Amino acid sequence: MPEPLDRYEKRILELLQQDASLSTAAIAEKIGLSSSPCWRRIDRLEREGFIKRKVALVDRKKIGLNAQIFAQIKLNAHGRANLDEFTAAIRAFPEVLECYVLMGSVDFLIRVVATDIEAYERFFFDRLSRLPGVQEVNSTVALSEIKATTELPIP
Repeated sequence: MPEPLDRYEKRILELLQQDASLSTAAIAEKIGLSSSPCWRRIDRLEREGFIKRKVALVDRKKIGLNAQIFAQIKLNAHGRANLDEFTAAIRAFPEVLECYVLMGSVDFLIRVVATDIEAYERFFFDRLSRLPGVQEVNSTVALSEIKATTELPIP
């Protein structure tokens, strides 16, 4: 079990979520520590898995991915028996950015990006709806984005 986070580590996580390119020295200055203890804290956060990875967030619209779709997927009984095959296929689709297993009337919720609705239609008919065990897919197109963040609130 990892040790609880102290106030410096919590602040480090907040800062890195805002800008992972910050240097250790810059972080240390912002939180009121010298570089060495700050580096040790960042190293601990990485070793213990608090920091999973550091990435660049790309603006999807600037690269031509103008459509964002949320699809609810229901599997038939046969599909549930082959859950590993379904999840492997979903993981292999680069258009699917997120996938969640749900409780309730549907089994999965996925977030898909595409260049446009026609591209999503091709993805839907050629790939998604052909997965074994898929009984039903209900797609909802996002018209606009009110809030999108990767920053977790640090308690």
